[in-house]
Amino acid sequence: MTLVVAALGLGACTGSGQRSVYGAPAVRLGESLTVLGYHIQVANLRWGGDYVLVDVDATATDPASPHAKPQDIRFGLYGALAHPLEATGIGSCDATIGGPKAIAAALSAPAPDRLTGTVCLGPLKDRSAVRGVYLYSPRDRIAGTAAAYPAAFPVGMLPTNKNDTGLVVKTTSVAAWRADGTQLTRASLGEPGTFTGSGYMLLGLLAEGIAARYRDESAARGGPLMLLAAPSLPGSGLSPACAKYGASVLILPEASLDAVHVSASLCTQGEINAAVLYATVAVIGTHAAVWTTHG
Repeated sequence: MTLVVAALGLGACTGSGQRSVYGAPAVRLGESLTVLGYHIQVANLRWGGDYVLVDVDATATDPASPHAKPQDIRFGLYGALAHPLEATGIGSCDATIGGPKAIAAALSAPAPDRLTGTVCLGPLKDRSAVRGVYLYSPRDRIAGTAAAYPAAFPVGMLPTNKNDTGLVVKTTSVAAWRADGTQLTRASLGEPGTFTGSGYMLLGLLAEGIAARYRDESAARGGPLMLLAAPSLPGSGLSPACAKYGASVLILPEASLDAVHVSASLCTQGEINAAVLYATVAVIGTHAAVWTTHG
């Protein structure tokens, strides 16, 4: 479902210190924001081994109005990280040591308009890099902001024009496999039977730009940009790598940095021709929200 942007306006913060990080409203942990059609509080950031844990409580502002599906909401670590660390909130604790049973109450959706429980993000060794947590939905897309580019094995995608979105996005690595685990090579392109069945591709991507320009354009747009890779499959998909990296990432660098430099990995998967030879990477504006450890 593509959410109706006007109905999912970011709304107001119920705390006293709302500010903006690349067009995303930001408050301190423990305060509340209205975003994606929900009134959301994120609190109690702590560490469980190499994972960041936060407690989330969200209720739809109006159950009869459009709001993000609980299973579509993704969370990520905000700060000076070398690579983005994100996870879909529901199921995010499955990979922690001991699994969700080790968490007193992992995030769940007891009703279609309700989210409550703990989100797990990691693993990460560098605790000093974490400044907070953000959330967004890959299905929430600001109208008129999308630009899509082809990505094909073994080249990936060509560098984008900075005037398209304000960022240059380019491929740093490309690797592809058949669903049976056979890795593809350039020689595989001419072998009969290679492109039958299912397969997946991992794209290393780098998004770069000038922070001041990205900040101004994000504020005017109403939110930051995200990268979306397609096609994709629900759940864990064809590979643990696809489950780890997912098919989307929010471009939300730490606000004090002078440049945007976000290095991420995304997975395309499904019918092998579509996933490996005719994949796309889209750059799209979205609504997001940030909770930080400091004001």
